[in-house]
Amino acid sequence: MTILVAYVPRPEGRAAVDKGIELAKASGEKLLVINAGAGVGPLQSSSIADTTDIENLEAKLRSSGADAEFRQYVRGNTPAEEVLDIAEAENASLIVLGLRKRSPVGKLIMGSVAQTILLQATCPVLAVKAG
Repeated sequence: MTILVAYVPRPEGRAAVDKGIELAKASGEKLLVINAGAGVGPLQSSSIADTTDIENLEAKLRSSGADAEFRQYVRGNTPAEEVLDIAEAENASLIVLGLRKRSPVGKLIMGSVAQTILLQATCPVLAVKAG
């Protein structure tokens, strides 16, 4: 089985990776960290990890002691579609994703990617907040 982390290059994404590493080491499961974006539009710059971020993340995964892999997908699908499709293909036991802190009004409307994953995933989803 595989623990899948939906990664974005922000504090909440790093918190999700940290939790994924912790859980993978405790369970002995493979850890798959994915970064996904459609590759076009305004969300591209905020959701797609750049070369430096990828290098830092891969170094962290290598030194973690977990059986971990990083993949990046920029092929026209939404991040939620990629996460859900890969979770299904990899028979994920768990999806870990990070959530941003929100204002009281913002709490009424969760991020669309997180909301879609939480509502449509066929496996458990763990949402974590950045410190």
